[in-house]
Amino acid sequence: MSTPTIGVLALQGDVREHLIALAAADALGRPVRRPEELAEVDGLVIPGGESTTMSKLAVAFGMIEPLRERVRAGLPVYGTCAGMIMVADKLLDGREDQETLGGIDMIVRRNAFGRQNESFEAAIEMAGIEGGPVEGVFIRAPWVESTGAGTEVLATYDGHTVAVRQGNVLATSFHPELTGDHRVHALFVDMVRATQ
Repeated sequence: MSTPTIGVLALQGDVREHLIALAAADALGRPVRRPEELAEVDGLVIPGGESTTMSKLAVAFGMIEPLRERVRAGLPVYGTCAGMIMVADKLLDGREDQETLGGIDMIVRRNAFGRQNESFEAAIEMAGIEGGPVEGVFIRAPWVESTGAGTEVLATYDGHTVAVRQGNVLATSFHPELTGDHRVHALFVDMVRATQ
C-alpha cells in the first residue's frame, strides 16, 4: 500500500490539525502555499478558516488558477468548512468578489448554522464511514443548499446536507480534524490512493 503525499492548503486556517490527521491516516502531509508545491502532491486538503480571506490569499499568492486547473484535472481534494465553500460551484451569502475553485456541483450557504457563538458538536452518520457516527464540530459552518445530479450526499444534519462527494472531490461542513477521529481523513486517503 503506497503512502500518498497530500498537501494542506496553508494560506489560512487549521493547517496543523489536518497534517496530524493525515499522518494518522497513513499519508505524508505537507503544507502547500505556492504553485510549485501544489504540483508535487497527490491530493489536497482545503482546511476550515475564513473563506473570504482564503479566497483573497489564493488570488494574492497566485494560487487560484493553478488550484482550479488541478481540480479540473482530477486532483483529489477534501474541503472542510471553508474548504467546502472553496470547492462549491456556487455560493450564497458570500462577498461579491469571493472566488471559489469549483469541483462539486452544489450551492453552499456560508455561515448557515450561525455565528461563532452558535458553534456546536453533533454525531453525524456518514456514508462510507464504518464504526458508527463521526463527531462533527460545526464552527460558523456552511450547509449545502442544493446539489446537482452527479453529487452524492454522504451525510445530513437537522435536514441539511453536511457532507458530499463528486468524483475525486469530498467536502464536509464540519471539522473532523479537531476530534481525534481520523476516519474521514482515512476515507480521503483511500480516494487519493485509488487515483495513483
